[in-house]
Amino acid sequence: MFLLRDDISEIARLLEGGGLICYPTDTVWGVGCDATNEASIERLSRLKGYGEKVKHGYVLLVDGLPMLQRYVPEIHPRVQTLLAYHTRPLTIIYKQAMGLPDSVKAADGSVAIRIAKDAFCLELIKTLDKPIVSTIAAKANEPYPPTYGAISSEILGGVDYVVKYRQDDKEPHEPSSIAYLDGSRELEFLRD
Repeated sequence: MFLLRDDISEIARLLEGGGLICYPTDTVWGVGCDATNEASIERLSRLKGYGEKVKHGYVLLVDGLPMLQRYVPEIHPRVQTLLAYHTRPLTIIYKQAMGLPDSVKAADGSVAIRIAKDAFCLELIKTLDKPIVSTIAAKANEPYPPTYGAISSEILGGVDYVVKYRQDDKEPHEPSSIAYLDGSRELEFLRD
């Protein structure tokens, strides 16, 4: 697919049809697909070099609390408060998920989901009306690319579309914070 400028509706159609994209998120550049499409997720896993199943699952992006509630059976009030007031992008690991394929979940059935803050991502997710996978735009065990220019040609050549938005950004970005609610209902940060 070649577009002179990013057309959200065309990119959403590409994702619905099983395509992969390379795109900027509210953190680092990512490779993504429709998080409900098994074939896309398997293709993404092969591109990343994971094989059939990724051990820790994938991070998914949603456009807000209502979409999150469609896929997570319980959101503890502490997590809701944290999501409302945390200043940095925050990925939460939820113990259970519903309506999502096993291929996006960790081996224990948990799922990592972040409410996107980036305007492009929000519009794309709203148009698709489904979560999208957000995995760093690098092969397995390679460092994350802090800018678009650091993404390998293998990753760029392995997707169906590279988003033009923010390709010129020179300021490096970092991955999100990651937290989960432990067995005592206390918030634990895996990455702050």
